Amino acid sequence: MESLEEKSEKRVTPSEERKPTVSSPERDSKEKSRTGESVWDFAKFAIIAIAIATPIRLFIAQPFIVSGASMVPTFDTGHYLIIDELSYRFEEPKRGEVVVFRFPPVPSKFLIKRVAGLPGETIEVKGDTVTIKNEEHPNGFVWQQGTITEARNQGDAIVTLKKDEYYVLGDNRGESADSRLWGTLTRELIVGRPLIRLYPFSKVGLFPGEWKAQ
Repeated sequence: MESLEEKSEKRVTPSEERKPTVSSPERDSKEKSRTGESVWDFAKFAIIAIAIATPIRLFIAQPFIVSGASMVPTFDTGHYLIIDELSYRFEEPKRGEVVVFRFPPVPSKFLIKRVAGLPGETIEVKGDTVTIKNEEHPNGFVWQQGTITEARNQGDAIVTLKKDEYYVLGDNRGESADSRLWGTLTRELIVGRPLIRLYPFSKVGLFPGEWKAQ
């Protein structure tokens, strides 16, 4: 009997032994804690990023993509701009500055043009020549402009601006629908000015298209 029992006995080597795995409550707790901390860290980062980006987006700067040829050769379709919305809260637009504004007949639409006439001035446009009359120059002076595309018989105009009105023109005078067509621009509709051009990469720069005021 003994020999039969010995033959039927299964011998187990140490390598074949299966040690039971025991989960440590302390280790599980630490892993859950690390996971919770990671989620909370990500949430805090997201909240902080949103808190910083939202006021910047709403009150300081926002992206703007040019559509149309009215500002050629300064800007063209597809140019990607960051608009400074803060500066004009502390100062007034100057002659020669490019501004982004709400289109007076359709305020939900945004346009980009260059400031030619300031509040209280009389501006006369004849072809590509712009003459300004104001308190400093009652007899008028011809505005020395930067590079523009010729008007090609776009029509002449003479306007006296009110205290809150601006006269804006596109650099592509022959193709631009601007103050010559739809009238003056009130101050409240001006959103900001181009701060940075990010695209095309060959034209990346700060205050793109800026002219010196005359």
